[in-house]
Amino acid sequence: MSARIYQPARNAMQSGQAKTHQWVLEFAPAERRVKDPLMGWTGSGDTQTQVMMQFDSREAAVTYAERNGIAYQIETPKKRRHIIRPGGYGDNFAHSRKAAWTH
Repeated sequence: MSARIYQPARNAMQSGQAKTHQWVLEFAPAERRVKDPLMGWTGSGDTQTQVMMQFDSREAAVTYAERNGIAYQIETPKKRRHIIRPGGYGDNFAHSRKAAWTH
């Protein structure tokens, strides 16, 4: 039984950073998924893949894994570069706006 410790990426549909500051411990699948012959759904008997635990820090996740004898891999996150540009969204509502409001 092995696990993966990572920090989740931001939601692609949003520009915010919500739910990206916690660390997640997620178990790797122990057996492959099989297709149900009657319904066509995929599934497996491995219930560990349904477990996803969240921690406030990477050290807390590592401590939990070591205390319970779980082999783990740590995936370090790639930090995103903040794009701060002059004349952004807030300038659409500025009093000093020179162009006419078009919509």
